[in-house]
Amino acid sequence: MTTTSPGLTDTATMVGLWQRMVRIRRFEEAATRLLRAGRMPGVLHNSTGQEAVVVGTSAGAGPDDYIVGTHRNHGYPIARGADPKILMAEVLGRAAGACHGKGGEMHLIAPEVGAFFNSAILASGLPIAVGTAVTAQLKHTGRVTVGIFGDGASNEGAVHESMNLASIWHLPIVFLCENNGYAVTVPASYAVSVRDIADRAAGYGMPGTIVDGQDPVAVAEAIGAAAERARAGAGPSLVEAKTYRTVDHAENLPSQPYRSEQEVEEWRTRDPIVTFRARLEAGHLATAAELDALARQAEAEMAASVEFALASPYPEPSELWDDLYADERLNRAPAF
Repeated sequence: MTTTSPGLTDTATMVGLWQRMVRIRRFEEAATRLLRAGRMPGVLHNSTGQEAVVVGTSAGAGPDDYIVGTHRNHGYPIARGADPKILMAEVLGRAAGACHGKGGEMHLIAPEVGAFFNSAILASGLPIAVGTAVTAQLKHTGRVTVGIFGDGASNEGAVHESMNLASIWHLPIVFLCENNGYAVTVPASYAVSVRDIADRAAGYGMPGTIVDGQDPVAVAEAIGAAAERARAGAGPSLVEAKTYRTVDHAENLPSQPYRSEQEVEEWRTRDPIVTFRARLEAGHLATAAELDALARQAEAEMAASVEFALASPYPEPSELWDDLYADERLNRAPAF
């Protein structure tokens, strides 16, 4: 099912994949520092180690396609080209944020680049993704939706209901499972009935593909092929990206030890930013100096995003009820 997307291996595209991974990593590192300094409320779900899935998916999907994500969602808007200043402001709960400071880090949106819905509730995004696919089918827009879920969410009923409906209606959707091996602290080897979640695709009459989630090119090719299949009217596919987060499920979320340091260190040797950089240098697609310059640029960009976010005010209490309804007449505080 995997075919090479035209232009995917050209120098600019390959370097761009690495640059986006670095931008995501620097954004999350900056946000983590703010959280640990007490400048950010709640928790933070970082994708450290999983950036190749994020940028590969974003590259494989078309520029007008939709991406519906999960609670671990900082990377997708960044990979699609959203302004990190607006995202950082939202992470900090500021009025200049993407959701006016009311969504927080688990509900980042960037509708201008197709990343318009993310949810903290496991699997709740897939019925939404099916809805956008129905819209595309009925309106003949040619758009494909990539609906994302994790190995933990793979056991939720909404996943199976969504896949079944997408299959019988031949919807233009790609289901992407980011299998990082753990649902918070519960290993997939214990909680999932099959070794490969992609095997479940057969039960819904769709193809299932397993891809190396540490290789952004492989992910882009798998997503691209599945998206073109959907766009041609052949219906949905399931892509399972085998990946790993080398950080805990969430910063500021206490948990008991659930994996060995040896396991984490082994996966750190497959850090996609490190390995893909080596690939670029070995293939003479970029020099060390050029890549170092891009890394410094990303660092400066995220520093500017933090400065912008901290300078933004919090939402006013009077705005609490704004944005709840499409009808603006209903967006006003009730009389108690």
